[in-house]
Amino acid sequence: MGLPDNCEFTFNRKYHPGHRNLITDVPGVTVGHCTLEDDGKHIHTGVTAILPHGGNLFRKKTAAGVSIINGFGKSAGLIQAKELGTIETPVLMTNTFSVGTAVSALTKYMLQQNEDIGVSTCTVNCLVTECNDGELNDIRGMHVTEEDVTRALCSTGESFREGAVGAGTGMICMGLKGGIGSASRLVSLDDNEYTIGALVLSNFGEAGNLRIDGKRISHSCGTPDPAGSNAGDKGSIIILIGTDIPMDSRQLERIAKRASASLGRVGSFMGTGSGDIAIAFSNGTIIPHYPESAFIDMKTVSESSIDRVFEPAVEAVEEAIISSLYHSTTTSGIRNKTVMGLRDMLIKQADMKKKGLE
Repeated sequence: MGLPDNCEFTFNRKYHPGHRNLITDVPGVTVGHCTLEDDGKHIHTGVTAILPHGGNLFRKKTAAGVSIINGFGKSAGLIQAKELGTIETPVLMTNTFSVGTAVSALTKYMLQQNEDIGVSTCTVNCLVTECNDGELNDIRGMHVTEEDVTRALCSTGESFREGAVGAGTGMICMGLKGGIGSASRLVSLDDNEYTIGALVLSNFGEAGNLRIDGKRISHSCGTPDPAGSNAGDKGSIIILIGTDIPMDSRQLERIAKRASASLGRVGSFMGTGSGDIAIAFSNGTIIPHYPESAFIDMKTVSESSIDRVFEPAVEAVEEAIISSLYHSTTTSGIRNKTVMGLRDMLIKQADMKKKGLE
């Protein structure tokens, strides 16, 4: 997935993608969606679940780092993840008003797997992220249920759709239809091959600012301003970066910070009303909940080599953002709002140019 080689624009990669060009190229990572769509009721929303590895995440936590690029957001679990440097549950993405529902469902999911939580050991830090899909979705209807969250958690796999699916069903990005996007890059360190994967929930940016491969993408296609009432650099993006490279939480936070470079590449200036949050994790570094001794051995990347991780991570996030736009189709939602998909817009522009209308 990611961007196909035959898409309607050029995207030059410096680093090779994995064989799927998805975050699930990172061994052990799986992704699942639950998509809710009902045009008659203006429902365009859902849930996306990401499992950092296939084992018991509470007992075998992954090292993690968090970067709050701009804090206009309502996610849950970020404070402890940032403080302790670990992820101990699946990561959920949904809409703003469904965070509480998702936390409740994810808590029950974790309790079923761990009888000790809240009894003989501590409680659990559920990680739920969000963007506001209220421009297209009837967000006030709060249509996501705990059953929908469970369906996303139970449907994860190595292959998954991108675009207007799961949590991305009702999102808008750069005045175009946003959603779920993913990409991956391969990295060689000491003759061993590792993978860096990115998955985004894109719902940010100002119409007319989109850049692909450094070139501004025109919105002119004979239709009204696709941004509508969403003009301005606002919205949100959730960026998840996963890798199997052994790293500690400090290094992963440094990687998460570099996601801001990806946002700048595609034309965002991270406006004051945008919730831009990046989370990075490594399932190559496992932190046991029940350690066998007072010390934990940990392998990390030499700081002299970490640029070899930073740059492909930035490129993977950049492609994931563009892929979220490319795979999203034109959507009509609440209050008679229609938002065009990037590919639909490019095809329409090419057709108009062919007919001499531009």
